[in-house]
This record gives sequence, C-alpha cells and structure tokens, in this order.
Amino acid sequence: MSQQPPPAAPRRWLGLAVIATAQFMVIMDTSIIGVALPKMQADLGFSPENLSWVFNAYVIALGGLLLLGGKLSDVLGARRVFSAGWVVLIAGSLLAGLAGSPSAELAGRAIQGAGSALIAPSSLTLLFMLFGSNPKELTKALAFYGAAAPAGGTAGVFLGGVITEYVSWPWVFFINIPIALVILALVSSVMPAGGPAAKSRIDLLGAATVTGGLAAAVYAVVKAPEVGWGAGSTWLLLGIAAVLLAAFVALQAKGRDPLLRLGIFRAPNLAAANIAQMLLGAAWIPMWFFLNLYLQQVLGYSAFPSGAALLPMTGLIMFGMVVLAPRAIGAFGPKKVTVAGLLLLAVGMGWLSLIDPAGSFAVDVLPASLVAALGMSLAFIPTLGTAISAARPEEGGLASGIVNTSYQIGSALGLAVMTAVAAANGADKIGDPEALTQGYSAAFIGAALVAAAGAATAAAFLRRPVPEGSARVDQLA
Repeated sequence: MSQQPPPAAPRRWLGLAVIATAQFMVIMDTSIIGVALPKMQADLGFSPENLSWVFNAYVIALGGLLLLGGKLSDVLGARRVFSAGWVVLIAGSLLAGLAGSPSAELAGRAIQGAGSALIAPSSLTLLFMLFGSNPKELTKALAFYGAAAPAGGTAGVFLGGVITEYVSWPWVFFINIPIALVILALVSSVMPAGGPAAKSRIDLLGAATVTGGLAAAVYAVVKAPEVGWGAGSTWLLLGIAAVLLAAFVALQAKGRDPLLRLGIFRAPNLAAANIAQMLLGAAWIPMWFFLNLYLQQVLGYSAFPSGAALLPMTGLIMFGMVVLAPRAIGAFGPKKVTVAGLLLLAVGMGWLSLIDPAGSFAVDVLPASLVAALGMSLAFIPTLGTAISAARPEEGGLASGIVNTSYQIGSALGLAVMTAVAAANGADKIGDPEALTQGYSAAFIGAALVAAAGAATAAAFLRRPVPEGSARVDQLA
C-alpha cells in the first residue's frame, strides 16, 4: 500500500454518512436491548443472573475480536472487510431475533458482536482513506464519526422502548437487517477500493489467545459481583486471562507476521492515547448506565421518558464533537483539549454523585450531565484521532482495531467494576430509593476518579504531534 495519503474520494461525504451510520449501529446494538430484557427473560426463560449476558455476549465478542478485525482490514482491504462485517451482522441479527432459547439468543448476540468487530476498525480505516489527505476535513469527519456514537446509544434506548411496546422484542434485532442491506448496496459506489496490503499471514493463534484472554478477563470481572471477588472461580478466570494474554504477547514478539506488531506502541502518542480512550470508556459508560437507573428506579421515570431525559446530554455531545472539539483542537492542540475534556467529565460525575433520593431531573441530573457530556465530547475526538494518526498508513486498520478495543474493553471493565461498587454500597436493594441512590452515588464517584486518572495520563504522556508523523513512525519498526 502506498505510504502517501490517498486522494479524497469524489463522494466522500456520502461515504462519511455510511461510516457514521456504521458507528451509530455498533453502539446502538449495545443499548437497544435494555428495555426489551424483561420480555426476553419471560419469553426465553433466562434466569436473573444470566440475563445480563444478552449485553455481555455482544460486548465481549466485539472487544475481543476488534484486533483481528483491524488486521483483516489491513491484509484483505478495508472495503471488503467492512462489507463482510455487515453480512455477519445480518446473520447474528436473524439468529438473535428468531431465537427460542437462551443459548441461541446469546449465540446470536455474539455473532452480532463479531460482525461489529469487523465493521468498526474497517470503517475508521475507510474514513482515513477518504479524508486523510486534508487535515481540516479529517478533523471534521472524525467529529461526525464521534458524534454518531452517543446518537446511537440514545437512539437505542428510544427505539428499544418503542419497538418493545408497540411491535415485539425480536424487532430490536431485525431492525439491523434493512439498514445493513442499504449500506451493502452503497459500499461499492461510495467507498474507496484500496488494495489489500502485501500478502500476509493471518495470525489465527494470536487472535485466539487475545480474544480468549480478553473474554476471560471481562467474564471474571462481570461475574465477580455475583460469586465474590475472593472466590476461586474469579481468580481462576483472571489467571487464565493473564496466561492467555501473556501467550499473546510472546507470540507477537516472536512471530514473523504478528496480529499486533508490538513496535507500533513505540509510535509517539499511540499508547498514551489508547490508555486515555480506555479510561474514557471506563468512566463514561458506567455514568450513562447508572444515570438511566437513577431516573427509572429512584425518580420513577418509565423507559421512554428516561430516554427523553438523556436527549439534552446527547445533543450537547453531538454539538461538542462536530463544532466545539475541532475548533478547540485547532486553537489549543489535542493534548490540552483531551486533558480539559477528561477533567470536565470528572467534574460532571462528581456533581452527579450529589444526587438525592427525593431529587428532580432539573436540579440533580440536567446541569451535571451537561458538564459531563461537554467533557466527553472534547476528550473523545482528539484521543481517537491521535491514536490512529500515530500509526503507519498501512497499519491504519490495526490502529483502529487497537483504539476500538481500548474503548470497548474499558467500557466493559469499567461497567463491571462500578456495578460491584454500586452493589457494595446499596444498589442491590431494589425498591429502597435511599439505598439505591447511595449505591449510584458511589458509582459516580468511582467513574469520576477514572476520568481524573485519564486526564493525568494524557497530561503526563501525550506529546505534541510530530510533523510528517508517518515518516517518523516508519523509523520505529
């Protein structure tokens, strides 16, 4: 593949719409099932402790396979892998919607996650192929791409409620199919073909070890609140995760054609930006999750009004990512904007920790959530752009896979840990508003500390961008 940035495609803005839709769908599929879970439990016979795996099966498959998706994008070509991801997503959506048992439902969700793991990194690679030759347009394109994520999360809450109430829960999965078919029809005309990289071996053993290791780690943390952090099964799973991830690192260090070239982390800013993205996900997703629970279980909102209450926050995120973040990056640089964004996110969540059992949306939720949303919108774009642009051009898919993995795994681990924190402080006492509020407040404090740690990481380790960064990165092999 050429080391020079490719020219902008003639229909690049329609291509951006397709890419933003992909990001929208990947995130929407994590949230759309929330309102439908009780009816799915009744119809399919899920036990209470296993119902959460309708969410976890998707997230673990997505987070665990993103590196493989990024590598396949580099080796086989981003457009080809992007299209294949939508085909896999269709298959998973059909199985999840038609499932008649918990095992079939979880298999469908895992297949959906695998499809999204192909879509997410290849879509970012395509974005850089479309806009990489124009830094100003690239920043704007990344802003639209970033804004699609919170839009997808909120749309999932709305659509899940509407579909479950007025149609039936299988349609929270079937809705993916017509959208996927439209995108597949557009891909060849709006996406750059981009030839695959030089012939390369796919490191399947590396993919198996990293996927197994990440899945075991997430599974251990998710199950720990149920079985106990000191339980033998928890430590056994964490040990298995450590062994598998150590084996993955050893394979990558010795392999001739590794899934993850370890030298990529010597690229200036790449490691620091990925850590910041991981901590951003670990702080943001728990905040969104527990804010929704506070609205419904303490303030008494039903599912649809609860989703509506998130609209001001979502609107500010989209405005911040599209308008404010690009201007701030141009004026102050990505490092200062990242640090400021993560600090604002920490302040917003610290403010949310002051929620009251007899509180109100206008006083307890709206102002603090807007501060947190502004912080999220400022931190997401510069860390994402820095992480991807630090890599070699031919490793754009790999860099996309790494940064998506960082965010998704951070989200899963952060939610699992903050769930344990909330439960330890009273959030397991359903029907007791005071205990629930105390538990959710503890989770907000924990998430605020994670965001503050992200700000400290960015302040300490992010460096000013190096001109002609690709050439510098090439020397680090």
